[in-house]
Amino acid sequence: MDNTFKRVFLVVMDSVGIGEAPDAEQFNDKGADTLGHIAEHMNGLQMPNMGQLGLSNIREIKGIEKAVSPKAHYTKMEEMSNGKDTMTGHWEIMGLYIDTPFRTFEEFPKELIDEIEQRTGRKVIGNKPASGTAIIDELGPEHMETGALIVYTSADSVLQIAAHEDVVPIEELYEICEMCREITLDEKYMIGRVIARPFIGEPGNFERTSNRHDYALKPFGKTVMNYLKEDEYDVIALGKISDIYDGEGVTKEIRTKDNMDGMDKLVASMDEDFTGLNFLNLVDFDAKYGHRRNPQGYGEALEAYDKRLPEVLDKMQDDDLLIITADHGNDPIHHGTDHTREYVPLLIFHNGVQEGKELPLRKTFADIGATVAENFNTKRPEYGTSFLKDIQ
Repeated sequence: MDNTFKRVFLVVMDSVGIGEAPDAEQFNDKGADTLGHIAEHMNGLQMPNMGQLGLSNIREIKGIEKAVSPKAHYTKMEEMSNGKDTMTGHWEIMGLYIDTPFRTFEEFPKELIDEIEQRTGRKVIGNKPASGTAIIDELGPEHMETGALIVYTSADSVLQIAAHEDVVPIEELYEICEMCREITLDEKYMIGRVIARPFIGEPGNFERTSNRHDYALKPFGKTVMNYLKEDEYDVIALGKISDIYDGEGVTKEIRTKDNMDGMDKLVASMDEDFTGLNFLNLVDFDAKYGHRRNPQGYGEALEAYDKRLPEVLDKMQDDDLLIITADHGNDPIHHGTDHTREYVPLLIFHNGVQEGKELPLRKTFADIGATVAENFNTKRPEYGTSFLKDIQ
């Protein structure tokens, strides 16, 4: 197998947008600027390693010096699909175009709630958009008394079910979520993910556990990951990547607890001998800080991630490729608790880069998938233009 790069490491900084997209106004996101607003709030972001790769060369960000000689090639990408959620962004990265956005709900329809109650024999409480930690604080005591399921949603296309592990055993919660996944495959719901959200503890001191499980729709077509697997390449999914693609195209799944655990697992996997794709999602930026509109926490998480980057760069072999990007924005200064329609950064590093150059603006996230496919000489999806020749 004659590949330019033997191993490709793809890191998605979940929700780390780099300024409003041209069509942001259509998504009620005019003025959104995740990185820019966080940097202003922090009076400058301390991210020297991302700076040296060329983050501020894409566009200047307060506190991050523009690299005179960037270590990586750099540009930004525009989303082609009609949406701004995690699944749409990730599916597009791997070569799909999503025309019809997944549905979001302020409140799930009565017929859906009635069917959940009837099929589980448990009442449903909640049924509203909420922070996962806030809703278990609010409804956890009632759930423990009655055994009712806490059902809630968010700005994403998700139906989440929270239950105490001592009240609803993990296996039962998973079975309930699988049943809900089956029900919500109906086109009238078009819900992207059903998520099991188990927790433990006592009222006033509840804590979510790492037994979360996502039940996603299967991608609507074959992705680059499918083609890699079919050609017997490795596709290692770190964090929630396997859930996002419902396991499609994945040869090895490694769960992570948070961003730092994700970086630990990434660094550890760089010691393994494999040929193919290693795909990591860093979820905390989005889940813990973006949706909760916490610019301080978001900024500190970005700086903590940046401190870990040298460990990754030091382990890069001469036939390794590192791609760092994002899947949408989630500006913590912007209104609401929703994702934001933004450009995403694209940084491409390998040991052979003498001096990084600015690549043309990418008109679709699928250019990443096209590049990976060309590198491994696999079948390419319909969408995306490879930039492989531009980075050699």
